[in-house]
Amino acid sequence: MVPDGTLLVHLAVIAVMVALLNATLLKPINRILENRERRTKGRFAEAESIVASVSEKLLEYESRLREARAEGYVLLEEERAEVSRERERKVAEIKVEVASWLHHQKEELRMDAEQIRGRLEEDARTMALVIARQILGREVGQLPDNGQG
Repeated sequence: MVPDGTLLVHLAVIAVMVALLNATLLKPINRILENRERRTKGRFAEAESIVASVSEKLLEYESRLREARAEGYVLLEEERAEVSRERERKVAEIKVEVASWLHHQKEELRMDAEQIRGRLEEDARTMALVIARQILGREVGQLPDNGQG
């Protein structure tokens, strides 16, 4: 096979067809593919930035949540301490009140005991004199005046 002039015509036709296909079909398809890739990459980059933003906000949220919990625990502890101090103060007040009341009761009991002891001594003397008179049949000492006539 020896190349002749038709080969050049075929090559020229192929070159024209490639140029026409390139101009009419391939360039628009390539342009569409480039646009699609640009949009996909742009949306992918946008999605990545959204994910990064969400991650950052999630970290910030978790940090604030930890801070709020810590503050809540501090407030609870302060409240417990305040309640404990208040309870201790009330217990101390009640102890003072009870001690005072106990002292007053002991004092009243002591005074009542002295009065009763005095009355018992007086009654014992009176009964002793009465018994002595009855046994001896004569006047012994003197009966104290107890107001009974």
